Amino acid sequence: MLDQSPLVSGGTPADALRNTIDLARHADRLGYHRYWVAGHHSMVSHGSPAPEILVGRLAMETSGIRVGSGGVLLSLYQPLKVAEVFRTLHVLYPDRVDLGIGRSPGGLPLAAKALGQQRLPTEAEFQAKLGDLLGFLLGFPPEHEFADVDVMPSSPGAPPVWLLGSSTQSALMAAANGLPYSYAHFINPGGTVEAITAYRSSFRPSVYASSPQVILGIGVYCAETSAEAQRIFATQRLFRRWAVENHLSRLPSPAEALEALTTGADPLADEHFPWPRYAVGAPDEVHAQISAMASSLEVDEVIAMASIHDHKARVRSYELLAEVFRLPAMKF
Repeated sequence: MLDQSPLVSGGTPADALRNTIDLARHADRLGYHRYWVAGHHSMVSHGSPAPEILVGRLAMETSGIRVGSGGVLLSLYQPLKVAEVFRTLHVLYPDRVDLGIGRSPGGLPLAAKALGQQRLPTEAEFQAKLGDLLGFLLGFPPEHEFADVDVMPSSPGAPPVWLLGSSTQSALMAAANGLPYSYAHFINPGGTVEAITAYRSSFRPSVYASSPQVILGIGVYCAETSAEAQRIFATQRLFRRWAVENHLSRLPSPAEALEALTTGADPLADEHFPWPRYAVGAPDEVHAQISAMASSLEVDEVIAMASIHDHKARVRSYELLAEVFRLPAMKF
């Protein structure tokens, strides 16, 4: 599961974070394998600018599920600090923490500037930061200038590093560094096949991964009936139109969205991809969509993201998804 901690109309940022904690508890109970939290800056639609803090809290609130960042925006931070934070989490919660690294600025240009990024790093500059991060986590060659830096707290091993992306460029970078790769199909469904193919064909085994590993991120909106699934999905349809228009706002309710969608352009009308960016429907319909896509693309895991206005409906969507895929629910 990927949680963007959505801010909704009628709710507060504190509500969004409390809902994230509650949803993680449900994910743990329902048998999900991972729970990643996104990071966005100065965006009134998303409530989590500090995934590293949420990862620690969620690990404390759960018992078996892996928790991680989806992701830490390395363009904005210094590699040593990121390594220290996630090594601390790794020591506190051994073998349960994932470090997902994002390449985007994760928000508006002014917020990125306020965080010290005057411009987007070039591919070579980002690769240098990524190389330093990996070195701080697992060690540098003796001749490296940072070889004598002790990254505390010291401990055996390090959290797994995943590179996140939505382009062939990110896929090739993950492959060149021998990293597992998480592709955001819900962001760029048109580039999915090319990116995953490029990643697999270019992958170089490393100490981080001996073979290609792919997580596919898709939007999932599941309810007891197709009609109800489409109703809760209306929120995301309108939000998608706003995103295309560069208009940021809190997630509207289904009633607000359905009314607004009676006029104006349908944000998904012109999308004709091999696989839609969202799986929407009753449990059997969603199961068929996800299974066909995962089988065709031969991905290792699917990570589901749902921006649903009503928290109970969001929890129920993930419950139905767990049931139809027969996840191994925990016994209490």
